[in-house]
Amino acid sequence: MLEHFPFYLAIIVLIVLLIMLGNRIKVAYPVLLVLAGLAVSFIPGIPVLKIDPELIFIIFLPPLLYEAAWANSWKELWHWRRIIGSFAFVVVFLTAISVALVANAFIPGFSLALGFLLGGIVSPPDAVSASAILKFVKVPKRMASILEGESLLNDASSLIIMRFAMVAVATGQFILYKAAFTFVWMVVGGVAIGLLIGFIFIKAHKLLPTDVNMDVILTLVTPYAMYIGAEAAHASGVLAVVSGGLFLSYHRHRFLSGTSRLRTETVWQSLVFLLNGLVFILIGLDLPEITAGLKAEGISFYQATGYGLLITATLIVGRLLAGYGAAITTVVAGRFITVADRNPGFKAPLLLGWTGMRGVVSLAAALSIPIAFNNGVLFPQRNLILYITFIVILVTLVLQGLTLPLLIKKVKLPDFHDHLPEDETETMIREELARTSLTYLQQNHPADMEQNLHLQQQALQWQNQLQFNKTVALPENVKSIYKKILEEQRNFLLNKNKTEEQIDEEIVRKFLHHIDLEEEKLKLD
Repeated sequence: MLEHFPFYLAIIVLIVLLIMLGNRIKVAYPVLLVLAGLAVSFIPGIPVLKIDPELIFIIFLPPLLYEAAWANSWKELWHWRRIIGSFAFVVVFLTAISVALVANAFIPGFSLALGFLLGGIVSPPDAVSASAILKFVKVPKRMASILEGESLLNDASSLIIMRFAMVAVATGQFILYKAAFTFVWMVVGGVAIGLLIGFIFIKAHKLLPTDVNMDVILTLVTPYAMYIGAEAAHASGVLAVVSGGLFLSYHRHRFLSGTSRLRTETVWQSLVFLLNGLVFILIGLDLPEITAGLKAEGISFYQATGYGLLITATLIVGRLLAGYGAAITTVVAGRFITVADRNPGFKAPLLLGWTGMRGVVSLAAALSIPIAFNNGVLFPQRNLILYITFIVILVTLVLQGLTLPLLIKKVKLPDFHDHLPEDETETMIREELARTSLTYLQQNHPADMEQNLHLQQQALQWQNQLQFNKTVALPENVKSIYKKILEEQRNFLLNKNKTEEQIDEEIVRKFLHHIDLEEEKLKLD
């Protein structure tokens, strides 16, 4: 481990450089990281990394899911619940069936059970890839909400399918009523355990004498407790983390102070940044181990690549058909029930169908296939499944990842008017905040307001906002001047702290923190 430590440090530096490059050239960083990992794996003398699937499932998956759930809006999830649910469960299931039929028909030695196993592995699109790409191209809020909501749930459904397929391959039989009962428990039990553990952690935050650092540590422990607790009960750890994360996110203002929320957000952004970078570069670095397995079984490299491209084409076509199928279903259902959008058009389903990049969950699921059964018999087609999964991830990331921004610009989605314009919303909220604040001050502290100059000035500011009915954005030249003033204040504080020994540095740091917050406010205006 120690002899490879410089290599691991170099990998982290490479991740940072590639993400900076991706931001500069407007290419999603997962594409660059996978290609870089692939290139590095061919360098002579590079250590061969063996990815432990338990490492992915236990170390990486819970925090990534938890952060995604924390960042999602429950309101948006509920609004688009039907399309999200259909893509996260129905489409994943139909995709697995399609892959099973194609694999059984065209890949020698693939039974339907093995094909269903492969389908469960490669069916869930990767959330990180789509989010990284959408960062560079403006899309309607509904598209982002649907993709983010789907990504929270599709991992759970695919892993459930995979678990059933593993049992069918191992035993050669599939008992429907047992599978149905197991499925219900995995879903209901996972959600219930996630909510229960989330409730326990809320109580821990509120009842224990925690400070900011302890609050941050508790948020880091929470997703692991949810995942491990659910898996120990043979329920879905993914659904436990997602449901618990949404529950805690919805109630975050009940149990975390403002300072704890700011600190937690900063810590989690850095953690998720590192974890996402690592998992994608590990995909590329794992190629030597995968190809070595093919050679050991005497499978032709070109033949295996052809199978991988065939399954990739099945996935791409299947998701495109699912996008238009969902649109048609929505139009028909809109005649009988209330739907979020009665006329989704043909452009949105096209883009939704093209956002099918696969990622690390698929690779970890493939790697989790045991080498042999308990009786010593080797697991059939394991190395070929691994290689096909790698080809699917590589091709979808590179092909769809590089072309999706161009497609979004070419299609030119209309403004669906799901939400008020951003400027109008900000103006309305600022006006209502000013009215609420001024009313409270006048009704509850009239005497204090007459005696305190600061309260009078603040009340005057709120009255001006209400009078003009908007907050005038600062011109860019005024922003530039204000930034220079803030920098001058920062330099003064740093110099004051350096030259005067009697000044407490902690107090200086508080003022520096306020200056940082002011700079952040300028970015939001």
